Amino acid sequence: MSDFVRPRHDAERLRIQVGVIRKAMRHRIGAGPAKGSVPPRDDGEVHYLFRAGHALVHEKDTPRLERFFAARGREFRGGLLRKETRLPGLALVELPRRLDGKDDVLATLDELDRELGPGRVTPDHVVYVTPTGTMCPATEPVAGKDLPDAVFPKPEGDPSVGKGVRVGVVDTGLWVPAVTSPVTPWLDGVVADPADQEVVDPAHIHPYAGHGTFVAGVIRCLAPGTRIEVEGVLTHGGAVFESEIVAQLDEALRDDDHPQLISISAGTHTRRDFALLAFEILAAAHGLDDGEETLVVAAAGNDASSDRFWPAAFPWVVAVGSVDPDGAVSDYSNVGPSWVDVYARGRDLVNAFPQGSYTCYEPPHLGEVRHFDGLARWSGTSFSTPVVTGLVAARMSATGESARTAWAAVRAAGTSSVDPRGGHITTVGPLT
Repeated sequence: MSDFVRPRHDAERLRIQVGVIRKAMRHRIGAGPAKGSVPPRDDGEVHYLFRAGHALVHEKDTPRLERFFAARGREFRGGLLRKETRLPGLALVELPRRLDGKDDVLATLDELDRELGPGRVTPDHVVYVTPTGTMCPATEPVAGKDLPDAVFPKPEGDPSVGKGVRVGVVDTGLWVPAVTSPVTPWLDGVVADPADQEVVDPAHIHPYAGHGTFVAGVIRCLAPGTRIEVEGVLTHGGAVFESEIVAQLDEALRDDDHPQLISISAGTHTRRDFALLAFEILAAAHGLDDGEETLVVAAAGNDASSDRFWPAAFPWVVAVGSVDPDGAVSDYSNVGPSWVDVYARGRDLVNAFPQGSYTCYEPPHLGEVRHFDGLARWSGTSFSTPVVTGLVAARMSATGESARTAWAAVRAAGTSSVDPRGGHITTVGPLT
């Protein structure tokens, strides 16, 4: 993973986070290393996760894949099994079992790189709100009596700001009581389909609960007139398979009333840093690469690394890093002049969170019980991302510009500086 050395606490946190995802996804996942094709022995060294035994491929390449395995039948047990995906042009396949004891996905993809071309067949990566290294969110949620007076970003007083702009928040779902709570009135009117509503036990708030609600709240504070629909995609320990998240995005984008902005506070590193294949196919199907009808804004991740983080690293996605209130790049934020487009404050934002008790499960606060009354203080590129989404929505409603044009104007109005970690950066939005 570049030359980033993971501190002891971060490695332990990663083991815990991966364990949460393994349990939530019923242990159907494999783990990838930063280099090579041998799975890491320690979950504290995981670079990415993927659907065990499966791979993604362009539908048009499946005949070549079938011929490959037919010619190498003695080296594998069984044949290639094709499974249905809901994204046209994308095929999910179950790979035959290897007879040499090597990893069924990682070792086989190395061979397919040589046979079909690099990156033509990829893992079905796990996209999650808890990427490796310093987690995303970068902290567990924090409670406090001062939170009602410390909401940040501060709610915009003009209810017309953002009016007419449709925003999709792809996240953990919506905790519906926040929409009618007097503590968070700016969420009034935010919607989610019944299947996308988040169920929370107030006696035991689960990990990542409220993440999508918090993100929607940040957007609404900056652009209260936006129409926000929260998609409950990251529901298995804050994670989802790549093939499944793009299927839900494809469904939303096929709607006549599709979102003009999509905010994604999740992502992953990938095998050999290849782009996420399912997102490439999605972009081609819906013209996302021009951003005129729909612009995707995504978190740059919290590894304190310069390694590319997907889908944020796509050139057609606005990749958002995090800065602190003093404008310095946050110590957890990923950086990269070639792929991180903009920075916004992601440290100590305050917004909506479920009411109830939460028990910390990460060091150094393992076992600490925190009580929440509808607000939380949270940090991460997860939350700098909706700051940028809200700014773009506000610009769109004020000028009638397309999403891409509005984004360019927001960035041009930002502040340029040189940061010891990020190099030349552009920062947008309020800092204090």
